[in-house]
Order: sequence, then C-alpha cells, then structure tokens
Amino acid sequence: MASCSAKAAASLFKRTLALSPPRGAGPGTGGGGGRCGGSGSACATSLGSGRLRSGGSRLLQPSPASAPAALPPRFLATQPLSPPVLFLQDSLSASLRICYKYLNQTSRSFATVIQALDGELRNAVCIFYLVLRALDTVEDDMTINLETKIPMLQNFHSYLYQPDWKFMESKEQHRQVLEDFPTISLEFRNLAKVYQDVIVEVCHRMGLGMAEFLEKKVDSKQDWDRYCHYVAGLVGIGLSRLFSASELEDPIIGHDTELANSMGLFLQKTNIIRDYLEDQVEDREFWPSEVWSKYVKKLSDLAKPENIDKAVQCMNELITNTLHHVPDVLIYLSRLKNRSVFNFCAIPQVMAIATLAACYNNKQVFRGTVKIRKGQAVTLMMDATNIDAVKAIMYQYVEEIYQKIPSTDPSSSRTQQIIASIRSMSVPSSALLSRIHYSPIYLSCVMLLAALSWQYLSTVSKATEEFVHTGEN
Repeated sequence: MASCSAKAAASLFKRTLALSPPRGAGPGTGGGGGRCGGSGSACATSLGSGRLRSGGSRLLQPSPASAPAALPPRFLATQPLSPPVLFLQDSLSASLRICYKYLNQTSRSFATVIQALDGELRNAVCIFYLVLRALDTVEDDMTINLETKIPMLQNFHSYLYQPDWKFMESKEQHRQVLEDFPTISLEFRNLAKVYQDVIVEVCHRMGLGMAEFLEKKVDSKQDWDRYCHYVAGLVGIGLSRLFSASELEDPIIGHDTELANSMGLFLQKTNIIRDYLEDQVEDREFWPSEVWSKYVKKLSDLAKPENIDKAVQCMNELITNTLHHVPDVLIYLSRLKNRSVFNFCAIPQVMAIATLAACYNNKQVFRGTVKIRKGQAVTLMMDATNIDAVKAIMYQYVEEIYQKIPSTDPSSSRTQQIIASIRSMSVPSSALLSRIHYSPIYLSCVMLLAALSWQYLSTVSKATEEFVHTGEN
C-alpha cells in the first residue's frame, strides 16, 4: 500500500468544516437561554466535516451544484429564526478587520457562519480557523521539503507567541495566512487566555499528528481511528471546549473529549468511504489495509469490475465500523442546550448518516460519485433542529441500511447488531416519523425558501467582505 504522502495527509479544519444556519433567537434545544453560538467538525462543524483536496474543500454535503452552500430558514422549528446579524466591523481593531478579510478570502461560506456568532466566541472561532488554515497550508504545500516541513508542523503552535514569525516561501493558494501570520498571531494573543489555551493545544497536537502521517500508512483500524482523530476528532474537541469556554454550553461539552472525538470520526470516516474512487485517482489511500487486505491484494483492485462484489463487502464492513460512532453522536447532541450550537453540530451528522445509507451496498461508489439529492439535503438541513428530529432522521436512515443488508455479507450480523443499538436510542414518535416523507408541493416550498435564503446570505457575506475592505482602506 502506498504511504500517505504530504498531499494525502491530514487536511485539518477544511476537512471538518460544515455549514451552520443563521443564529437563532431565544433558548436552544433543551432550554437554556443566553447567547446563541455555533462553530465550525468540521465544527464542521465538525463538528462537522469535509475533506480537503488540493483543489478545495469537500464537505459532507452535496456538491455546490447540488445544494445551496448555506442553510435555509428552519421553518419547522418551534420558533422562527432571526436573520443573520451583520456585526459592526467599525468596532473592530484594524488587525482584527484584516483577520476577517482573510476569513472571507479563504472560506466565504464559513465566514458567514462565524459572523453570526455572538460576542467573544465569534472572534475566538475566527482565529481558531485561521490558525488551523495556516497550519494546513504548510502541510499541503508540496514545494516544502520534509526536512523543513516536519519541524514546522511540530513547532507551529509556538509561532503563535512569536510576534514576528511568518513564512514567505509558500506557493499555496491561501499563503496570505502564512505571509501575514503576525496579524493572526497578534489577534490570537488578544483573545482571553481560556481561548488561547484551547487553540494552542489543538494546534500543537494536530501538528504532531500531521507530521506523523506524512509518510505513515493507515494499516490497522486503530491507525484509521488515530488518523481521523488528528484531522477531525481534534477539531471537534477544540470547538467543544470553545463552546464551553464561551458559556453557551455546559462544561461537560468541553470535558467529554470521547464524545467530541466521535463526532469528528463519524464525519471523517464517512468522507473517506464515500471518496474512495476520487482518492484513488489522486493516488491517496485512507482505507485501512487490515480491512481491505481481506478482500483484495491492493486497495486499487477494489475498483476493478471483476472485484465489485468483494469491493462492496469491504465497504460494508467499513460502514459498519463507522456506525459504531452514532450512539456517541446522539449522546453529544442530547447535551446541547443552545439552539444555534445544536444546529451547527447536528446538520453535518444527519448529512453523514444519509451519505452512509446512500453508499451502503452500492456499487456506484467504485464507479463514480454517490451524492445526496438536492431536495433530500435541504430537507435534512431544515429538519435537524432538535434532538427528537435528529433521532427520527437517524432512525430513518439506519432502517434504510437495514433493509439493504445482504444475507451473504460477511459483516451482516455486526451491521444488524449496531443498527439494533442505534434503534434503541432513536425510536421516533409517530408524529415525527410521519414527517419523514413530504409531498411534492412541500418540497417545492422548501426549495424556494432555500434559494431565497441562499441569495440573502450570499448578499450578507459579500457586504461583509466589502465592509472589511472599506474599513481597511
């Protein structure tokens, strides 16, 4: 098996960023008032996920042509949403305005999400993103030799406390975050210490993990978990700690790192499974050899037509492994009390379970691209607004997987067992279950609202970027 090259190694925050809806008003899921917040897991969140490639990020959602990049209003929620708030840029320091300019340049859609956050959490997540974007730019730059790159990754966290450190030799698209790193590190040092501690620790651990997997193979299932922890689990852990530090969520959200890690692993593994063919084309290998070697001699052999049955069995085994994270996901989400944080975390997870259901026992994974339909994606985005709705969605898709389990599949008994466990945690009420299927008129309304919302959010994002530019000049 080919080793994971620098291009194929950890892709960090961009692999785990998912879009969040506009900030809501009023108390969140499970009660609890206070400020609304959200984050990037990839969190997407991660707690959300998309996997970075050299051409850009791949989120756990349909391609830009298949679905809007921002979320529509949650008209199924018990309370209406407030529109996204365009915070006043003129209240920011000149260096912080530059940071938001870089945020808009490197991730326009995620910039809109961050700018909808409340108070100090907004700036903390912005800087968290830019620091990890800079770290990722080092890792992703193939022009940096390993003798230079490995020490940089391992020591990158220390540069946050070196006011003049910058790197001018990168050839990557987003090299401005390295060339003007002094501005980013300045705003990092201006954050409250509780936020600094989270960011520097995650940056340190992630840099070490990136260096480890520059040339290391993903052999065992433990290696797979470890790799996914570095590129996705750590983002989930870091953002969970930011949620708690902001007091939008209880301390247990930041303290229970096992659940936060599972949130990231569920998203990352789903991406790795879905993107088998694309990764093969780009000479990247993330499937653990402990699993695929039971079916073929080389991972690339799974794409051969004569091996299609074995390929599907191998994929089904990995999907079964990934489903074991769902109980942790449900526990994590059930603890969230702030509505916008909940939506931000929940939407990538329901997109992931829908993706797994589409991939399970599907030969198309080895022949082309498996995507979630546009209408399906919009419905998921609009419905994942509370824990009961998320449980209903999880129940629907694990039932879909269950109905497709072949009796001859080597992993069938294990798949049935984990589905039984998920069922026990996610049995929906009859009222919620009846809302899973919608009429064409309903879906037409959904699509109209989605289009209008995306147009509005795009306008807000563009206006914000122009505001930053104007303020800078």
